[in-house]
Amino acid sequence: MNDKHWKIADLPWAQFDPSKVDAEIIKIVKAAALVEYNAHDYAHYLCNVFPDDMLFQQAVKDWSLEEVQHGEALGVWTEKADPSFNFQSAVARYTAGYRVNVEAAESIRGSHAGELIARCIVETGTSSYYTALADATQEPVLKAICRNIAADELRHYKMFYDYLKKYIEREGLSRLSRLKIGLSRIQESEDDELAYAYFAANAPFDAVYNRPLYTSAYMIRAYPFYRKQHVERVVAMVFKACGFKPHTAWQGMVNHVAWWLMQTKTKRAIARAA
Repeated sequence: MNDKHWKIADLPWAQFDPSKVDAEIIKIVKAAALVEYNAHDYAHYLCNVFPDDMLFQQAVKDWSLEEVQHGEALGVWTEKADPSFNFQSAVARYTAGYRVNVEAAESIRGSHAGELIARCIVETGTSSYYTALADATQEPVLKAICRNIAADELRHYKMFYDYLKKYIEREGLSRLSRLKIGLSRIQESEDDELAYAYFAANAPFDAVYNRPLYTSAYMIRAYPFYRKQHVERVVAMVFKACGFKPHTAWQGMVNHVAWWLMQTKTKRAIARAA
């Protein structure tokens, strides 16, 4: 890890204010902590997929250390915010029920460039998520953590994007193919990873996992924190990763559609939960 990277011990823990902790935010932060902490598995998978690129492998290992630290920082905060929560117990529950295929030898995206597009999409989502959460929370320590993580995720996006440019030159993936991969990865945000993390972090130990139920539970707590500027930033970063020029009239149209979709999905999730 970069020696200049922020450290958990340096966060403003003395400013922690329990009166400004939102009970609903705690639930999604717990889930986020588990997903971040699981980054070593993704690093293993990516090293398998890029066996001949030693520079990329080292970059991925450094990336995973920072991601795991994100999970640790959020875990420490959640234990302070909810003393009944045990982060490591939740980690064990999560990894027992959700596993990344670390033995895969080829990218599930069909190419190296496709894999890197998917990684850019993930970093787009996390950077915007932590920015939105930092803007929404009034608790000083969580705000500081989220700002640090959002900055890291933006830097991670740039790292994956730099490698993407190299592999696009080698593999010649079309913009249409890139867009299909990007949209597919966005759709996967509703797969088991986040839903199971929410379940593992928040559900009673005798509860039975139900993906639609816990996807909705996560969405109705996380999505309302997004504002139009957060969604516009997501669209611009997705455009760039997929080979389209951002900040154009086309992006303006997509901004409106993306905002409408997020609002619609939130309303549907609320209706399902009711």
